[in-house]
Amino acid sequence: MFGQLSHTRVLRYAGLFTWALVALPLAYSHFYPSWEDLGGQGGQLLAAYIGFGAGYWWLTRGLETGGHSGWYDRLLLVALTCFALMVSYASWSGLGSILMMVAAGVIPWLLPVRAGVVWLLVSQLAVLPVYWLSLRMSLFEALMQTLLYAGFSMFVFVTSLVARQQAHAREWQRRLNAELRATRVLLAESARVNERTRISRELHDLLGHHLTALSLNLEVAGHITEGQAKEHVRQAHVLAKLLLTDVREAVSSMRESGAIDLAATLRPLAEGVPSLAVELDIPESLEIEDPERAHVLLRCAQEIITNTVRHARGARSLYLQVARRDGQLLLSSRDDGQGLDPARFVPGNGLRGMRERLALHGGSVEVQTAPGKGFAITVILPENPQGVTLTATVEEKFDDSRLPG
Repeated sequence: MFGQLSHTRVLRYAGLFTWALVALPLAYSHFYPSWEDLGGQGGQLLAAYIGFGAGYWWLTRGLETGGHSGWYDRLLLVALTCFALMVSYASWSGLGSILMMVAAGVIPWLLPVRAGVVWLLVSQLAVLPVYWLSLRMSLFEALMQTLLYAGFSMFVFVTSLVARQQAHAREWQRRLNAELRATRVLLAESARVNERTRISRELHDLLGHHLTALSLNLEVAGHITEGQAKEHVRQAHVLAKLLLTDVREAVSSMRESGAIDLAATLRPLAEGVPSLAVELDIPESLEIEDPERAHVLLRCAQEIITNTVRHARGARSLYLQVARRDGQLLLSSRDDGQGLDPARFVPGNGLRGMRERLALHGGSVEVQTAPGKGFAITVILPENPQGVTLTATVEEKFDDSRLPG
């Protein structure tokens, strides 16, 4: 059963299982002999226990995709720690320390390592008065008990830290594999185009040249021969001209069909992206003759997908559309994330790299975002090296009818 679960999901379920088991000593000690003995603290204890479980469930919702580190998640971590302390002080027991061991599995996904270690130690030391005052331990024994739970929590912390590093490594490997598969397809297409071009050039330069010379010699021979021989020379001349025409048509056909299949090149990037459904809308017949421009579009699509996974808050789907219009190749994208105020948007290194790469080929990139409307990115790349970049808006180039919602 566990072989079908990722290590991050197992970590989440293990924490929820431990949280559920804490309910057993709570129920035993406070329902027997009587829950009413606690007075108002009984309700506080129950609320803190349920609040901790709900907070842990929410914080661990995205561990498989690298977790969440927004300010509201860190605020929830503070609430999680407070709930654990409330359980200890409301029940006057060390059960809060056990809950903080569960919380230690979340800390590496929200805080840097040093800050996480400090947070872990301080939160465990906050339970020390319970051992010292309520359980009647000496100060030394209370400190040892606290440090013992801190050691257990550190073990959980390190285990979760390793799981986080493995999740990031797995995501990096997935992106690398997708890039390699897309690059392999691009290289195969480029090799096919180059080979067809080489063969067509050889046919044109060698066979075409000799057939032209043969046709000219047969034409001359037709003028200096008489009788039956002249008729045979004329027929040979006609056949030579037909053969030369067939060679020229074959060369033209090979050059016209020597284009890169853009759909086959981009499709590997859109497959298997975790926590993001990528819809690729590209005509099957869309081909591009310049391998370098195909490589530019490949890198732009890869950067758009990566940025959506990393930075688009709340994005669950991404729509990619590739089209050819008026001598331009257009790569348009839009996600269903929360978006951002345009005044607060600052382009990162990835977007600046896209602009620099496109500028070398006369292209450009446009970005539009608004709160609640996600990000819309349009890449404009002229097919002709001397082409002029269009200045149309995103709305004019993007097919909104295919977008989710």
